[in-house]
Amino acid sequence: MIELYVLLGLMIAGAIIAIEVRNLLSAVVAVGIVGLGLSIIFLLLKAPDVAITQIVVEIAAVILLIRATLHRDIATKPCSSRPFGGFMAVLFLGLAVVAGILTFDGGLNPFGEPLMTVSEFYPLNAVAGTGATNVVTSVILDYRAYDTLGEATVLFTAVVGVLTVMRSRGRTKEEDLQENHE
Repeated sequence: MIELYVLLGLMIAGAIIAIEVRNLLSAVVAVGIVGLGLSIIFLLLKAPDVAITQIVVEIAAVILLIRATLHRDIATKPCSSRPFGGFMAVLFLGLAVVAGILTFDGGLNPFGEPLMTVSEFYPLNAVAGTGATNVVTSVILDYRAYDTLGEATVLFTAVVGVLTVMRSRGRTKEEDLQENHE
């Protein structure tokens, strides 16, 4: 249980660093730390399929953001004080706290106890309900087919996005030289 609190603290620190740092590349690395912490939390909570999807999408996002950051000449500007932005941040934080209190107040089971008894249904009815001889196969390909298809789609899209961005062909050297001189 202490591991979750340590990882949550690391994720919160990474999010604060990503917001406060002036260097864009450092902000991207901090966002990557937040995503890595989330995928480790999914592993600790016994959700390896979600953890794999999270880490693949996180790696793809970090690669895309680093590539975008390194190939742009972005000047950092000092932030001026804007009372409207501060007011909106406090308002958003207040709404998030109220939503959290309404969501978690009294309606949840203690940590670790299942919310539903669906997990008892699958092993008892998998073979008879689906006709498959393997319980794991029947759960993944019959009961959770849309979930499995969604995860495969996310992984495929992430890989295609990274390959598209990282391809070596596409721009000629003349176009790169013209862009650098402008």
